[in-house]
Amino acid sequence: MKQDDRQVGRLLTRREAVQLIGVSGFAMLTGCTSAKGGAARASAVPGCVVRPEQTEGPYFVEELLNRSDIRPDPASGIVKPGVPLELTVNVSHITGADCTPLPGAQVDMWHCDALGVYSDVTDPRFGTVGQKFLRGYQVTDAAGAARFLTVYPGWYEGRTVHIHFKIRTDPKAARGYDFTSQMYFDDALSDVVYTRAPYAGKGPRTARNADDRIFRSGGSQLLLAPKMRGEGYAAAFAIGLQLA
Repeated sequence: MKQDDRQVGRLLTRREAVQLIGVSGFAMLTGCTSAKGGAARASAVPGCVVRPEQTEGPYFVEELLNRSDIRPDPASGIVKPGVPLELTVNVSHITGADCTPLPGAQVDMWHCDALGVYSDVTDPRFGTVGQKFLRGYQVTDAAGAARFLTVYPGWYEGRTVHIHFKIRTDPKAARGYDFTSQMYFDDALSDVVYTRAPYAGKGPRTARNADDRIFRSGGSQLLLAPKMRGEGYAAAFAIGLQLA
């Protein structure tokens, strides 16, 4: 059975979050107003909720694949099958009482395929060294957005459905800002998706959100809310970083 590393970080209370504004190393869900927003200025702190940092897991690989469509293996060109998922990550920088778009940040994304298999790793159940499907990064644009085309992830024993991501402001620097966590899905949506091929061929999954020890440590703050788009889904994930 594959095991992700222990969860790191924890979900802070609102009071703790307010007390820690200004300390680096925290990620915030952008719920704050714009630079002209009166509500945020009135409270003198961003109206944001802490996004908990979670484990990188054992299967992050520094592939240096700058691409938006992460479905294919770049060597073979074979596209991993699954329900299409368009995912936009909107990264902001929290400065004082404001949230502003953060351009130039590198957003890495990686996850298992529809049958629970990761690329470029050795596992007791499979060996995929040399393959690089469902991995890649994008650099945020002037609006702070990084866009990916992937497939709805599958599941494997011991974990609920999830996507890993990492945000780095300067990945080449020895001491650059680095935030790592995971995204999750509502169980009811996964139940619907998993009635389709190729997911249905694997049988009923063994872990739901409430069964996952990592999800239980703040996963409710990391849920995606995909909407149907064509034959698949589209979702946006907003996160603000306190960099200094």
